[in-house]
Amino acid sequence: MNENQTVRRTSVRRNRVAAAAACFAAALITAGVVGVQSASADGADGAASATQHTAVATPGLGSAALVQSEDFLRGVKPAGATVTLTGRQGLSACSGEETMHDLTKGKATAYASVTWTFGTDGLLTESAASAPSGSTAATWEKQLVALVQDCQDEPAGHWHYGAAHTLTLPGGTGRWYPSVNGDGRASGGVAILRSGTRVAIVELTGRPADGPASVKAIATAALNRLPS
Repeated sequence: MNENQTVRRTSVRRNRVAAAAACFAAALITAGVVGVQSASADGADGAASATQHTAVATPGLGSAALVQSEDFLRGVKPAGATVTLTGRQGLSACSGEETMHDLTKGKATAYASVTWTFGTDGLLTESAASAPSGSTAATWEKQLVALVQDCQDEPAGHWHYGAAHTLTLPGGTGRWYPSVNGDGRASGGVAILRSGTRVAIVELTGRPADGPASVKAIATAALNRLPS
């Protein structure tokens, strides 16, 4: 990769978090989605209802398999959520514009994504896909891991993902990685999860995810939800 490509890639990564937060916040304001209790979706592409308290499952993969408001640490109050079932939400701050639909080449049997916003600076995104077989899910999991690892090796002073931490639960396995900003401080993180034929990537950016404990907690909650 030449110097110009490196600069462009780094610029995309730095700008994506801020741009995504602005775009999703604008979308939520337009839709009037605030005070959400649980992520829900009734159609192929819909915003979570402010009065909905119970996650809605759909055939194959639905919003019940995604992070819910009660999964956040005590004291963290999300302002709203947007759920889609198209697989076209950006994967992470590292992936540029790549989506789960892109990564799976549209071959998933179902998709589900959620974006949670907070009253303070911060954003949670999750994208999940259901594979037609376990071997295909394993391939997609490896592709997601490779995507994250691509953002671990960065020059000093650049935002990057830290070392991987493994996560094993009765419902599946995962890896979570803290994010480190240019000043060397923890600033959220990302997790790659797999449960049977389902795979997911979930990322916390900015506050309220300053410490690795928040990333591990949300990765654990997301992995527990994934088999739903």
